[in-house]
Amino acid sequence: MHQAVFYSKGINDSVICELCPQKCNITPGDYGVCGARLNHKGHLLADNYGKITALHSDPIEKKPLYHFYPGNNILSLGSYGCNLKCTFCQNYHISQPDYHSSLPYKHYDPKEIVDMAMTVDGNIGIAYTYNEPVISFEFVKDTATLAREKGLKNVMVSNGFINPEPLSELLKVIDAFNIDLKAFTNDFYRNITQSKLQPVLETLKAITTTDAHLEITHLVIPGLNDDRKQFREMVKWIAGELGKYTPLHISRYFPQHKLKTDPTPSETISEFYITAKKHLAYVFPGNIHTYGGVSDTHCPGCGITVIERGGYVATLKNITTDGKCSKCNFQIIKHLKSWN
Repeated sequence: MHQAVFYSKGINDSVICELCPQKCNITPGDYGVCGARLNHKGHLLADNYGKITALHSDPIEKKPLYHFYPGNNILSLGSYGCNLKCTFCQNYHISQPDYHSSLPYKHYDPKEIVDMAMTVDGNIGIAYTYNEPVISFEFVKDTATLAREKGLKNVMVSNGFINPEPLSELLKVIDAFNIDLKAFTNDFYRNITQSKLQPVLETLKAITTTDAHLEITHLVIPGLNDDRKQFREMVKWIAGELGKYTPLHISRYFPQHKLKTDPTPSETISEFYITAKKHLAYVFPGNIHTYGGVSDTHCPGCGITVIERGGYVATLKNITTDGKCSKCNFQIIKHLKSWN
C-alpha cells in the first residue's frame, strides 16, 4: 500500500482528497470519484500505485504530439481510474470504477519502468496516458523524476483537471503535455463529465508559464460541443491566452461508452479546421482521413512544408537541426532528435 499525498483529515476518520478540484470527502473503506484513491483507516492511499494495465511503445504522434520530437517513439503506460465521468469515454474499461474489480494489471516499480524505457529502440522517454495520469500522481512523479535523471523525456496526456499545487510539482518533471479541452462551456463539463471547465483553463495557462511543451486536443461531439460560436470563442481564447503557435488537434467523435450519438460529420471537422486556422498557426484534424497536406506542418513564415505526415509516420524536411525553417529561418519546433 502506497501513501497518497495532497489530502487532509476530515471527521470520523474521513479524508478530503486535495489532488483535483473534485475534493472528494472519502469515508473509511471507500474510494474517491476516481476509483483509485482509497481511505484506509483514516489515511489516503494511492491504491493504483504501480498497477499498470497498458504498456506499449507508440509513435509520439499517437499521443497526439506533433511538435515534440516528431518521428520518434515513446514508451506509453496507463493504470486505471479517472476523476471525470465522461459519457463518451474512449478508454472507459480502464478509466471507470465499474470495471476495476475485474481489470487485469501487472505491478511495476518506477525503476523497472525507467529501465525498460532505456532499452527500447528509438525511445525518447515515457508517456503517462491511456487512463487519467493525474490520479496516479505519486507513481507518475516518482517515475518521471527517475526518468529525467536518465535523460529521458516525460509526457502527460491528461484532462487537465488538477489543483494548482500538485500541478506545480508535476511541472518540475513533465516535459510535454497534451491536454484534452473537451468544450468551452461549464454546462458541458458539469453535465457530460461531472467536472468544471475553469480548472482546466487554469491548468493550460499554468503550463504556458513554464518550458513544458503544450498541445491541445478537442473532440467534436455532434449536438454537445459543436456550436460554431462557442468553438470560435475557444480558438480565440487559445490564441490570446496560450499563444497562436499552440498546436490544436480537432478530433472526430465516434460512439463509445454510454454515448450513442452519430459520428461527427467530416464536414464539421473541415469547417472547424478552417475556422481554427484563422487564429492558430498549427491545426490538425484527428480521427479522420485527411488529404491535401492538412495534417502536415507548414512554416508560418513562408508556408513551406516542414513535416509531412501519413498516419503516425512523420517525415521531416525543410527544417534545420535546431527546428527552424530552412527557407526563412522561422523557429517552428524546439524539440528534435532524429531524422527520418
